[in-house]
Amino acid sequence: MTDTILAGISLIDATGLTILGMTLSTLVLGLCANLWLRGRYAVLERDLGGADGVEQDFRHRVLRNILREADEAARRPGEPNFQAIIEERFHKDLRPMLLAERFVRGATGLAIILGLLGTFYGLTLSIGRIVELVAGEAGATADITQGVSQGLSHALSGMAVAFSNSLVGVLSAVILTVVGMLWNVSDRRNAVMVQIETYLDRMLPKAGAGTGVAHSPAGLEGAMARLDAAVARFESALHRFASTTGEFHDFNAHLKDNVQRLSLAFGDMSTTLKEQLGPLRHGGRG
Repeated sequence: MTDTILAGISLIDATGLTILGMTLSTLVLGLCANLWLRGRYAVLERDLGGADGVEQDFRHRVLRNILREADEAARRPGEPNFQAIIEERFHKDLRPMLLAERFVRGATGLAIILGLLGTFYGLTLSIGRIVELVAGEAGATADITQGVSQGLSHALSGMAVAFSNSLVGVLSAVILTVVGMLWNVSDRRNAVMVQIETYLDRMLPKAGAGTGVAHSPAGLEGAMARLDAAVARFESALHRFASTTGEFHDFNAHLKDNVQRLSLAFGDMSTTLKEQLGPLRHGGRG
């Protein structure tokens, strides 16, 4: 079987061999990129797993940048978005790895396309040579036999190009698909990003506790003392307000009595004036 395959490959021309080599190169590069990416993400995981605090000096630049920006975001008011910080730093600091990841995802389709390209090239070459054979001028019997033999040989070389590229393209796509299902680099990257986010959620609140005055024991006692003083002042203000309200109540009661007395006095004065005016009127008439 191996001799048959090698004999078929020997019939492939230079263009067919070029397409076949590109398909095999896609397979090899896809596998190498997958292994390289898994190794790089494993390095990130080991670097992150060896961290014992926020002051850890990470070996990888992307982890140092993520930690610095996340620490700055945690010190600002509001809820920090660690996921956005991690994604932004991955896109800025890990561009070669993300490019290799895109190549791994597209390697399967690229292998199939190259296989189809070689197939159509081989079929076109074979059909063209068969047409040339059929359209050839008739000669002597020996010439006809020799021409048919050579024409069929050229036609079969085109078929070898077609089926060899199809076989290699489909086989490469199958291998890349199986490797992608077993060792998916996108899932590995997402797992690393989740581990980084978990690390930031666990470690950064501890860092903020040491820097803020309100989170330290002395700062907490001072805050409680200030709160007690404010409550005492508020209670004193309430007592003063209650006493002032009582004084206003007494003033209003006395004011009401005084008004009633003035009303009675004005009534008596009016009656007296009326009594005095009566004799004055009669005396004036007499």
